[in-house]
Amino acid sequence: MRLQQVLSYVRKAVDDYHMIEEGDKIAVGISGGKDSLTLLYALHALRRFYPKHFDIHAVTVDLGFGNLDLSRIEAICSQELQIPYTIVKTDIANIIFEQRKESNPCSLCAKMRKGALNEAIKKEGCNKVAYAHHKDDVVETMLMSLIYEGRFHTFSPVTYLDRMDLTVVRPLMYMNEADVIGFVNKNQVPVVKSPCPADGYTKREYVKQLLKKLNQENPGVKERMFTAIQDGNMTGWPPPDTLRR
Repeated sequence: MRLQQVLSYVRKAVDDYHMIEEGDKIAVGISGGKDSLTLLYALHALRRFYPKHFDIHAVTVDLGFGNLDLSRIEAICSQELQIPYTIVKTDIANIIFEQRKESNPCSLCAKMRKGALNEAIKKEGCNKVAYAHHKDDVVETMLMSLIYEGRFHTFSPVTYLDRMDLTVVRPLMYMNEADVIGFVNKNQVPVVKSPCPADGYTKREYVKQLLKKLNQENPGVKERMFTAIQDGNMTGWPPPDTLRR
């Protein structure tokens, strides 16, 4: 997939949900994975022609596993894209796996990681943060909520965090994960593998494989689920007929 195709998805999401306003300083959460790097390239390209001026600042939370090589991301930011990049050092990995020995570490890790990220973002003077959740993530989160919590819920395209005075936006929400993979492969984006020992052994991974199987057996089911989310009067999801056209 070409960058221009990625931009068409991102531009539609940004316009539909009013994700960017004039003068925004947007932090981009960078894990080093395919999703966050795709988002970084897309927002960097969008800046060149979007009618509202905005700045971006890449931020990575280093969980402290000790084997995370961020040199390629540093090179992308400083040499290729020429945008500021901040690495936040933490000992989250030690707290979760050594001190607390969490058997289900993902929830606590996510909370601690987001806390460290948001604190760093505010220090850099950013008023928004862009997360790289794509369409598959939206649907998978809804399925996780149904299966494990018994409710119809997923994260919203735009979320205001009043305690932090920070707005979360998700510009990749119209992109399929397959499209992200296609972009990364076509453009040889240097993805950094997650050093987390729980990677691939989580409830989310189980639901990801479940959705994949459902979609294989019932072609188009993921799209229909996404439509159900848009039409479901869910908090943070405006009715489709109110979106910008």
